[in-house]
Amino acid sequence: MPIIKSAIERAKTNVKANERNSAQLSTMRTAVKRFEEAKTAGADNAEELYRLASAAVDRAASKGLIKKNKASRDKSRMAARLAK
Repeated sequence: MPIIKSAIERAKTNVKANERNSAQLSTMRTAVKRFEEAKTAGADNAEELYRLASAAVDRAASKGLIKKNKASRDKSRMAARLAK
């Protein structure tokens, strides 16, 4: 454990940021999985789930949780899967 006050505060900040980032990543992954499962099952709401998943991927990329190339790759794969 840190002893210096600024290091203690920084540790608290890091814990909060980690929780926030983990939740955001989890939300993105869940949205992508829901789209994949809906497309596999042939559900009618696949387009709506695609839009939600695409937005979640964009949000994660804009916050720096994933790289922009990964976001583009994921969105491209989902779009190809939707068009299929």
